[in-house]
Amino acid sequence: MEARMKSVANPDVITAIQHLHKAIHAGGVDPLVLELVHLRASQINGCSPCVFAGVQSAKKHGETEERLHNVIAWRETPFFTEEERAALALTEAATRIQDNAPGVTDEIWDTAATYFDENQMSAIILNIAITNFFNRINHTIQEQAGKAW
Repeated sequence: MEARMKSVANPDVITAIQHLHKAIHAGGVDPLVLELVHLRASQINGCSPCVFAGVQSAKKHGETEERLHNVIAWRETPFFTEEERAALALTEAATRIQDNAPGVTDEIWDTAATYFDENQMSAIILNIAITNFFNRINHTIQEQAGKAW
């Protein structure tokens, strides 16, 4: 399978994405938490280029192989902090909104809000949204894993 397009982004879109990334990283969230959020949303959506890129980026931030191999089963492992678990639960709930899924319940929100302040919650939510944005673009154009952007 080959990608249908080389890129869907024009310079204005690239600038907007850069501004979103700047806002996300200015939110005060540990970069490894943001990497876990990106990876988990991409796993849920089956976006191979984003999973690939997420693993590579997480490694650059010092993430371990053990934890990376277990993000998909984070609930059943001892490898993640309560803060990371709250971010992962929020990620899953915000990503799985199809077919009348419950989405982000008050319990999920309240748990995340005990670990993250409003600026951090905003950064995590934006990170989830931009990851889902890229996942959908990559599915549409059939982007392949292994590219460096």
